[in-house]
Formats: sequence, structure tokens, C-alpha cells
Amino acid sequence: MRKLAQRTEAVVSLRALEKNVLGIRKRLGREVEIMAVLKGDGYGHGEKGIYPTLKKCGIERYAVAVWEEGASLREAGCTEPILLLGDTCDGQLENIIKFNLTPAIFSEDTADKLNTLAKWSGNTVPVHIKIDTGMSRIGFADNEESLRTIKRINNLSNIKITGAFTHFSRADESDGQSAKAQFERYLSFIDKLEDEGIKIPCKHVANSPAILLRPETQLDAVRAGDVLFGLCPIDEEDWNLMEFEQVMSWYTYVVMVKEVPKGTEVGYGGTFVCPRDTKIATIPVGFADGYSRKLSNKGKVRINGYEAPIIGRVCMDQFMVDVTDIPEVKRGDTVSLIDDKLSVLWMADLLDCNVDEIVCSVSKRVPRIYEN
Repeated sequence: MRKLAQRTEAVVSLRALEKNVLGIRKRLGREVEIMAVLKGDGYGHGEKGIYPTLKKCGIERYAVAVWEEGASLREAGCTEPILLLGDTCDGQLENIIKFNLTPAIFSEDTADKLNTLAKWSGNTVPVHIKIDTGMSRIGFADNEESLRTIKRINNLSNIKITGAFTHFSRADESDGQSAKAQFERYLSFIDKLEDEGIKIPCKHVANSPAILLRPETQLDAVRAGDVLFGLCPIDEEDWNLMEFEQVMSWYTYVVMVKEVPKGTEVGYGGTFVCPRDTKIATIPVGFADGYSRKLSNKGKVRINGYEAPIIGRVCMDQFMVDVTDIPEVKRGDTVSLIDDKLSVLWMADLLDCNVDEIVCSVSKRVPRIYEN
């Protein structure tokens, strides 16, 4: 087992990250670019820590959710195009120019304000048009009114349309009908834009499940998020047949071991009562670290190769496990919270949540350790 020099650490495998990039590339056409989606601080893996590896792998483009993430990536040395997938409020539009970011545009008002700022600063801002083809989130509707609006945006002096994209809502479904319908709507609207003389250099629609299941949607670039980090975006049975590896593991250690008699209550509210004489190990991680309170009386960890069930409620900074049946557990023994056996997917299934929620919840007070 791993030996720790600190309270807890999330270990990010750069080898696994490289392997996943290769797994994506082998599924793409020769001219298709990878846009690495690093929103949520690289899905909790730390965008600054993984950028050098992605750069080495030849990633051509990046995408984040908000301008602050784009600025952080620039500070890490990123020189490639960075797309903002979400909104930037009016009072912070100048940061798009300051950090040379490419915003998603889905309103004429924002385009006008950005154009004015770009004029003042003597810049031309690249933008990608967001089209709503069925997600019902942000984006221009694929209709004639939007076509007229985008034509006006295209004529702005300091705005340059360099791409257009949409987002699949159900690309993971086996029959593919929803994704097919969205894809056709997107292509139809792009044809109308180009018929009006609006050229779209970078067309992209494929997210992680589409990369794996819908090769026809690749176009000029694909947006790799979950799959980049070895996080299952499709049916679990199909995923297990693929070569992608989970990039993050999470470890801590045993703080204290004590024996208590049958009938002893454990933790806040006494939600667990020992059914036998029990050996309890206390673990120095809690929901403030991003270890879900919903794992109370439900989850498990690994100690010395054995699984130990959580007993009682997960506290803010600690929780307890039953180690009665594990030999010779002592203070300092390494504890696996997430690893190849207790995977992110296993935990997401247990908690009935998305895999992204697990890794994005690992808090900033858990150090990220980058290893090859």
C-alpha cells in the first residue's frame, strides 16, 4: 500500500491521462482535433497540474466553464485556444480580452458589449456561436430569427466567429435517436449560416459519450471531458470493455484504533450501534474534504487489502470504520478511499450520482499529487 507523508492526498496518474488521450485519438479521424474540457478545475484533477502532460500529448484546444478557469490555464502557460462554455457576466467581459479567451456567444447584447470593449482595446475577439438543438440550456434556437441575429453579429467590426457548437443531451443512449436528431438540426442550421456567407472554421458537437459511440459526429473537433479522466460516460458494461483508466485515486491513513463493547453507539446521532464487540478505526477525512456524508453507514474503504465498512455518520473532518475482521490494523496504516477497486464509478453507483460529482467534490484542502 502507498505510504503517506500527509493527512490525505488525491493522486493523479499522468501515465493514465496520457493513455486516455491515446485512446481518444485512435477513435478520431486524422484531421479531427481534441478539445480537452477542463471545467471544474479539470474535473477536480487540477488544470494547472495536468496541463503540461496534455501539452506534451499535443492537445490542440481547451475548454473551461468560466473565465476564471481560463485565466488559471493561461497562468499555467497555455497558449492554445481556450473556449468558455458558460456565460461571462457583463461586468467581467473585459477579462475575455485580457486573457485571450474565446467566449460562447448566445445573445446579440453580449456580442455588442464585447465588440465595444474590443474596439476600445484595439482587439478582435474570436467567438464560438452556441446553438441550442435540444438541451434547452443556453444557445441560439435553430430558427430564422437566430439566423438574422448571427448575421448581425458576424458584421460587428471587432468580433470574429471562429466556431459554432451544440451540446448533446442524450448521446449516451444506445439507440442514438436523440443525438441523431440534434446532430441533424445542428448541421441544417450550419448550412443556413454558411449559405448566408458566415463561415464556421471549427465545428464541434461530440462530447465524451459521442466520442465513444457516435463517430459520425466528430466534425472538426471533439470535446473530451469524462473520457479524458477515465470517468464512465456510457453504459457501464460497454465501458468496462474499453481501455480507459481512472486518473484519480484518493488516500488517507488510520488515526486511531479502539475496541468498544457490543451495544456502543458510534458517531453523531448514534445511527450505528455495534452488534458485537467491535474494533473501530478513525479516518481523518470528512465531508469538508469532499468525502460525501451520504456514505454514512453505507460506504467502505480499503485497509491492508481488506474492505472496511463505514459505521456511523461521516463527520466534517473524520469518520469511522469497522476493522474487527482485519488483522493488525494500527495508526498510520494507509486507507484507500478511491482506487482501482473502490472506483469513482463504484462510488457514483452507490450514491446514485454522476461520476463527475465525485471527483469535482474533492475539496481544495486535499493536495493533488501528480505522478507518472
